[in-house]
Amino acid sequence: MEINGIEIEGTFAEAFDMTATRVIITAAEPTWARRAAEAMTGFATSVIDCGVEAGIEQFLDGEKTPDGRPGVAVLLFSVSGTELEKQLVRRVGQCVLTCPSTSIFAGLDQGFAGLVQRKKIAMGSKLRYFGDGHQISKQIGSNRYWRIPVMDGEFVCQDLIPRCSAVGGGNFLVLADTIHGALHASDAAVRAIKKVRGCITPFPGGVARSGSKVGSKYKTLKASTNDAFCPTLRDQVTSQIVDQATAALELVIDGLTPEIVREAMQVGIRAACEVGPSCGVRRITGGNYGGKLGKHHFYLHELLA
Repeated sequence: MEINGIEIEGTFAEAFDMTATRVIITAAEPTWARRAAEAMTGFATSVIDCGVEAGIEQFLDGEKTPDGRPGVAVLLFSVSGTELEKQLVRRVGQCVLTCPSTSIFAGLDQGFAGLVQRKKIAMGSKLRYFGDGHQISKQIGSNRYWRIPVMDGEFVCQDLIPRCSAVGGGNFLVLADTIHGALHASDAAVRAIKKVRGCITPFPGGVARSGSKVGSKYKTLKASTNDAFCPTLRDQVTSQIVDQATAALELVIDGLTPEIVREAMQVGIRAACEVGPSCGVRRITGGNYGGKLGKHHFYLHELLA
C-alpha cells in the first residue's frame, strides 16, 4: 500500500489496556485554565517511569463546562486504578488547587459512546483537608462538590471522579530522509490527531524519538531503545530503517476506546502522508512486539483501506 508515493508497511501497531479519566479545569480566564492544565500534565509522557500518561484533550468555552466558565479538558491514563487515583490527586492538589481562579470537575459524561465505566476516584474527599476544617460540601443532583477556601475565594472540586477502561500505546512511525522532514510530517499528524475527541499524544509535542522495545540486556530496565529503528545501528542490528531514511519518529496515542485510537491513527497517518512527499517521508510503519505486549492490534492497511 502507498499513499502519495509513501509506503505503508503491512504490519500492525500493538496497544494495551489502561484505565483513564477525563477532568475539566475551569478558570476566570482561558489563559489560567490552560496554565493549570499544562502544569498538571507535566512529566506525564510514559507509564514506564511517570506513573501516568496525560495531556490536554481540548479547550472548551463556557457553554461546554459545568460552571459556565472557559475550561480545558484533560485526559489521564495509567495501568492501574490505584496509580491513577494517586497521580490525579497529587497533580490536582499541586497544580490546579494552586492555580488562581480554577475549579475542577468530572468530564467523562460528555457524550462518549462505548465507555466501560469502572470505580470512581476519590478526589475532592481527599483534597478537602486543605481547608483545615473550613471546607464545606454541597450536593447537586447525584454529585457532591467541595468548596475549599483559598486566597482568591474558593476552590471548587468534584468529590468523586469516574474512570473507565481505555487503550494505551496505539502508534505509528514516520521514517524520513532528514530529521527536519520527519519533524514537519509528525507535526502535521499531531495537529490532525488533536481534532479527535477522547485521545492524546502524551510525548513532548506529541512525538517520541526514543521509541522503546520491551526489556533490556540490563535486568533492572523494563524497556530500552528500539534498536531496529536507530539509524546509527543500521549495520549492527536487524534494521527496519529504509536505505534513504536517516530519522524515525514515533507518535503514541492513548484513547478512551479502541475506536478512538483507530480514528486518531487513521487521520494522523493520512496527514503525515499529505505533506510527506515534500518532507522526504519514505515509510509509515507500526510498532509492535509480536503480539506479546497488548491485545489491541491496529493493522495499518486495514484502518487505511
